[in-house]
Amino acid sequence: MRYTGPKVRLSRRAGVPLTRKAVRYFEQRPYPPGEHGRKTNRRSTGDYGLRLMEKQKLRWYYDVSERQLRRYWDLALRKPGASGAELVTLLESRLASLVLRAGLAPSIYAARQYVNHGHIAVDGRKVDIPSYLVKPGQVVTVRERSRGMQPFVAAAEGVYADERPAPYLSVDHADLTFTLVNRPERGQIVVPVEEQLVVEFYSR
Repeated sequence: MRYTGPKVRLSRRAGVPLTRKAVRYFEQRPYPPGEHGRKTNRRSTGDYGLRLMEKQKLRWYYDVSERQLRRYWDLALRKPGASGAELVTLLESRLASLVLRAGLAPSIYAARQYVNHGHIAVDGRKVDIPSYLVKPGQVVTVRERSRGMQPFVAAAEGVYADERPAPYLSVDHADLTFTLVNRPERGQIVVPVEEQLVVEFYSR
């Protein structure tokens, strides 16, 4: 199942801010949540615990369930490249992930909701599946009937945009449109996870 509780708690459990909003809260409370959070020593975690946490961080960062992540791992194993890098590339190629990365949503949770509610189109056709894998050359837009909504008005003004746009995207915020120029490469993807530990977790 996907986690549906307070999102900042995930960042505190992971030890890194997983969303923009979590940065401020994490700076105030950079220790795990709960009664004994201040006393927890992350460094004392064993090898299995470290690998498990990296896998969980990857899940939480992209807001996917355990079953979904396992399915992506199986897909990554069939790819010719390094399995860890392929896993991150697959997750980054999800429609919800790219809507966030393009600056059309403030968080992965909002991006997922926008897709679920039918506000997003790919090559002119409505797609309401957040896990849809976008292919290079495909054009993603906010549907015409949704453009007057406050979140998309803010997106058009660049409110949610990163300082440096992802090199694999061509984004037009004013037009609420972006194109996946090429398949994301691991070196281009900013994600606070050591994927080699995830590989070791699934390979154990």
